[in-house]
Amino acid sequence: MTIRPTSSPATNFSVALLAEFVRLGVRDIVVSPGSRSQALALAAAEFDKQGLLRLRVRIDERVGAFLALGLAVETGSPVLVVTTSGTAVANLHPAVLEAHHSAVPLIIISADRPDSLRGIGSNQTTQQPGIFGTAVHRTWDVDVPTGAAGEMDAAAQLARDAVAAVNGPVHLNLSFAEPLSAPFTWHPSEDDVAVQPDAAGEPDYPDFFSELDPGTDNTGTPLSSGAATPLALSPMPATVVIAGTGAGPRAEEVARQLGAPLIAEAASGAHFGPNLVVAYRELLNTANFGDRVARVIVFGHPTLSREVPALIQRSGVETVVVRHPSADDYNPGRCVRLFVDDVAVSGEVTDRAWLGRWVSSSRQLLETESIAPNIDADAGTHAKSELAIVRARVDRRMLAEAVWRATWPHDRLVLGASRLIREVDRVVPGKKVSVHANRGLAGIDGTISTALGIALASQAAPGNGGITRVLLGDLAIFHDVGALMFGVGEPRPRIQVIVGNDGGGTIFDALEVASQAGDGFDRVLLTQQNASIEALAVAYGWRYVSAATRGELDQALSANPEPTIIEVPLSR
Repeated sequence: MTIRPTSSPATNFSVALLAEFVRLGVRDIVVSPGSRSQALALAAAEFDKQGLLRLRVRIDERVGAFLALGLAVETGSPVLVVTTSGTAVANLHPAVLEAHHSAVPLIIISADRPDSLRGIGSNQTTQQPGIFGTAVHRTWDVDVPTGAAGEMDAAAQLARDAVAAVNGPVHLNLSFAEPLSAPFTWHPSEDDVAVQPDAAGEPDYPDFFSELDPGTDNTGTPLSSGAATPLALSPMPATVVIAGTGAGPRAEEVARQLGAPLIAEAASGAHFGPNLVVAYRELLNTANFGDRVARVIVFGHPTLSREVPALIQRSGVETVVVRHPSADDYNPGRCVRLFVDDVAVSGEVTDRAWLGRWVSSSRQLLETESIAPNIDADAGTHAKSELAIVRARVDRRMLAEAVWRATWPHDRLVLGASRLIREVDRVVPGKKVSVHANRGLAGIDGTISTALGIALASQAAPGNGGITRVLLGDLAIFHDVGALMFGVGEPRPRIQVIVGNDGGGTIFDALEVASQAGDGFDRVLLTQQNASIEALAVAYGWRYVSAATRGELDQALSANPEPTIIEVPLSR
């Protein structure tokens, strides 16, 4: 590809940078508008027009960053996020933190003022290098391009360095001076889709950009490489396998190999298989079950119960944590003594009684009395019974089961941080479907934005006719309401946002203080609301459905090509 230099060094640098990202396989970019970042934004628009990048535009940087998070979660590839200077950069911080704690590959590109304008009160200027602290794996502070020889090669090298370091989020802070942009033209060849590195090798440009804390993970810890030998495990009774968010199907595989009960959270990627124990909370607190556990193997990041960390902290329990590429090793009470990169199981399972007791007891605990009439009942009684089922008011368990039942392997399910993810975790049977949740820091922010990114990425795959469903509480939708806005020309994926509306943060009702705090509790923790979700749907151009009964809910969950908000009223 030949790129003709323009009158704007900012444009030349931006085009060379994005072109190298494309050559390295990056395909998604999210842009929020701004003056200082205009060269990057206009270049991204042209790359999108040429079919080299998939551009998404969001006016709210926090929404855009979580959208990028969802794109990266679904594709497993780095996603570029472009913002202007000042508070725009700070708005990325929640998504950057989530990406850091979940090891999601984001490449943050922020535009900045030249160094001469920093620290003197210039408009929209703050200390951007290092703004994300240890939440980014690398930070580069890049000086103003001036059109000097080697700058486009330096831009390409910067892209290569960023992609090589993107084990989680990284930050490129690019200083730009006027002229901030200029039109450019290019001529792609049949073989090239981006600028190629200099044939003479990497150029020497020691003063052009600097990396903060080179050679460390920004916490002072030296970087390591290479894979360690997996820890050898043999099947033995009194073992359980625990799978938290990010565990993936490896946890289910190891549980089967060990003949061990599998405690797999709903968003773990391992909530399936014959060893799955859904009612694990109850059994961990039951005599001759939880108190008999002697060995725990942990995959991913468990966050949905108090029983799991309590088990690991119990005296006499040996815990092995299989490391997940997140910010922190899982270590409740700092009681874990053995962290490994992987495990290898050898030997045959000779005693299946331990597993059988857990699985059968879990199934018995989940059984509920059928409201169907006796098989010998007359037709009229049958009809009344069926009508009663359809007219039954939706409660949390019914909502969790209905959404789970409606979700298939070609779909995506995103669970918000609310009571509902715990309800799903408590009651739904095993099924191998794609479930996501922002559990790195378990915040309610960005849930819809993340889901939209997942929807856009999954539905971009050829032949994927699935739908993305988001199950969340009312506070979560209001916290991320800006995500409902689609700009003119922005694609609208197949997505359902299912809101369990109980009028506030009833998840806090489980706190010990809830029964004692009085009106103050409702004001500062429950934070009741009565805003109209239907009005929001209309304002943002979404289809709206209210589903108060089981019949209405089942009908609402049927696939629809329009972005849809399904409001389900729930009692406190």
